[in-house]
Amino acid sequence: MSHRDLLESFASGCNRLEEALRVLPKEMWDYKPAPDRWSVREIIVHMPDSEASGYVRCCKIIAQSGVAVDAYDQDAWADLLGYRNRSVENALDLFRCLRQSTVELLETVEDAIWENHVSHPEDGIMTLSKWLFLYDRHVTKHLSQMRRNFEAWEKAGRPAVG
Repeated sequence: MSHRDLLESFASGCNRLEEALRVLPKEMWDYKPAPDRWSVREIIVHMPDSEASGYVRCCKIIAQSGVAVDAYDQDAWADLLGYRNRSVENALDLFRCLRQSTVELLETVEDAIWENHVSHPEDGIMTLSKWLFLYDRHVTKHLSQMRRNFEAWEKAGRPAVG
């Protein structure tokens, strides 16, 4: 897939999340299929935190190729930052803004920059191309997780969540 095609898919990420939320009933957004699994709300609130981290990584790849970047404990963030009580609407607004800013940045990148890289403690050497691929797939991965939550909620008899 070309950088242009991948960037178009990446740019559609927020629209794909919003479309999924229009289909998923609000009464199941807080349903957790297991205690150690995230609800739809937690997934959505996670997205801008991940996107903010990703934006910084993207900028470092472009402007500081070769440096190391940090990982973060997403489960600790979800718990300690209270994802279960945060606004889905605010999270989507922030995600959209971050995603649009990143798209605008990437549209200006010269071809040679796509091979710039950073060193990530979990993912190793990450070029800008690899970074874009991973962050595009991040939305797809969580959309699948949200669908599985819905299926588990239905299978459980659509229990009230609160």
